[in-house]
Amino acid sequence: MSTLSSPSGAVRPAPPLTRLRSKHLLSAADLTAEEIVLILDTAEAMQEIGTRRIKKVPALRGQTVVNLFLEPSTRTRTSFEIAEKRLSADTLNIAGGETLADMARTLEAMAPDLLVVRHAFSGACHLLADICNARVINAGDGMHEHPTQALLDAFTIRAHKPSIAGLKVTIVGDLLHSRVLRSNILLLHALGADVWLCGPSTLMLPGSERFGVHATTAIDEALAGADVVMLLRVQFERMRGRFFPSVREYFEMFGITAERLRRAGPDAIVMHPGPMNRGVEIASDVADGPSSVILEQVANGVAIRMAVLYLLAGVEVDEVEP
Repeated sequence: MSTLSSPSGAVRPAPPLTRLRSKHLLSAADLTAEEIVLILDTAEAMQEIGTRRIKKVPALRGQTVVNLFLEPSTRTRTSFEIAEKRLSADTLNIAGGETLADMARTLEAMAPDLLVVRHAFSGACHLLADICNARVINAGDGMHEHPTQALLDAFTIRAHKPSIAGLKVTIVGDLLHSRVLRSNILLLHALGADVWLCGPSTLMLPGSERFGVHATTAIDEALAGADVVMLLRVQFERMRGRFFPSVREYFEMFGITAERLRRAGPDAIVMHPGPMNRGVEIASDVADGPSSVILEQVANGVAIRMAVLYLLAGVEVDEVEP
């Protein structure tokens, strides 16, 4: 717990954190461990709203949220839209238009409060944050990051494990092209997890050792005793050239089957950010099996995005119905 020194020299606990330091959420690196916990705790409160008969609170009433999705998305876009509606925000969806900079200036002239951005180019959200006064949330930029996905992954893990600190989290798949991986490495490391990366040598993340993770091409070593097995989609659309001989060989070497999963811990959970390539990175009996929490991840995305929107919007606690 954080502490403060009083003029007399006595040490007293710091007041509980109720806000995020930054006005934007562009990277998981923007968040301290304390801020991550604040978001996860807030998401627990937001999750309760989804169980009500009327799933709506006035927390963002009068605030305008623009969803600027310039790259295909189903889960993330829908999740943000539901989150915004449950918080009573006024929303506008944009799927194309001018150059990014011109579009940013056009939007800025309309004075939105928050921009939720997905773009095919890494750094697009940072550009918008430099131009716009609105708060910017990165909903996925190129192969760079996807911080709200990492937050919902941590939220899902926390629902099944007493603590994230000390867990062995094994991430298997297309490491090279994954923005989900980059955000998860930063966020899980901040929370004290022991992160392992595994995939073909051609799809490993260069320089990953700088982030304090273990990297291996040996799937058995990566899975041994794992508490969490997180799979990443093979992103064929981002590949230029042949990264492995065939889909069949990839599945044989790195696909998670029920037999292979037995190498993990007895209570291991299986995760996937979606959409899944069944028979490529995961077998159907694992995707639909008792260890899978993949659908929970989808559901948890709404609560996490409600929490992020709420905390960045700067509304007061008493503006939300109890």
